[in-house]
Amino acid sequence: MFRVLYRAALPAVGVLALGVVPAAQAEAASAQAEPCVQKLAVVNNAGFVLSWSASTRTGEQSASTDAYPINQTRTIDLNTTSFPEGTEVRPFVRATGGTSNYGNSYVSYCDNGQTATYTVTGTTLDYSVTLLN
Repeated sequence: MFRVLYRAALPAVGVLALGVVPAAQAEAASAQAEPCVQKLAVVNNAGFVLSWSASTRTGEQSASTDAYPINQTRTIDLNTTSFPEGTEVRPFVRATGGTSNYGNSYVSYCDNGQTATYTVTGTTLDYSVTLLN
């Protein structure tokens, strides 16, 4: 009897899951990255000197910041770039004497005065770029 109930319940669960997944995927694909900000800031909490630029999903990049050491921050105002509002961006960080790395998540560009802050932690060959707010 257990075997019959198990087989009868399994297809119903599969049908329910198939009905839910495509709708969730469609909603996620059309959603804009959050938060929506005008500026990106990168705090250097790593053990090296770094520079960075804003990078889009298509690989376009803004002008790079100067190279700066630990315990300093640089900000890029996206109004000074050629990116149109609504563009999704994240930092592309270059460690002096090390590797390059992208921010862990995108934010959207809106002309609203808000700032998304990322922190860089680690060493020249093993570091992360993490969105704080």
